[in-house]
Amino acid sequence: MRLFSGNLLDELAAEAATRPRRRAHHRIHAADTDVVQRFFVSVNRASYIRPHRHLAKSELALVVRGGFDVLTFDDQGHVTARYAVGEGTPNLGFEVPRATWHTLIARVDGSTFLEVKEGPYDPATASEFAPWAPPEGDAASAVFLERLRGEGA
Repeated sequence: MRLFSGNLLDELAAEAATRPRRRAHHRIHAADTDVVQRFFVSVNRASYIRPHRHLAKSELALVVRGGFDVLTFDDQGHVTARYAVGEGTPNLGFEVPRATWHTLIARVDGSTFLEVKEGPYDPATASEFAPWAPPEGDAASAVFLERLRGEGA
């Protein structure tokens, strides 16, 4: 039996605050070769998650603390939908269909979700990053993130 406490989420949020990407992961599954990948992800407001898609797999997430805006995009990078998920919303989770461009924006620091994806994990094919979005670490990513915060669908 494995139990996951609020202390784990506190520690993960504290770790995210110290990381350059302003997010941290806690892996639950044993190995990248597992057929089901499960992990907690804690994200701060300043974390930029480059829009991406998973061509062969869907992505399921349950928000366990805080909240997120989940944005989807068309192939040209136009926002097609914005979904509020987590505390203060009627939605507690989301599933992104395969091949859907998307990103998440934390509404508050320490927002955390439990993600479940099909495995095994292969970094070469796990995600395709949107060519119309700046890479993480690029100076333009902070401006892009702020634009997305204010953009509706």
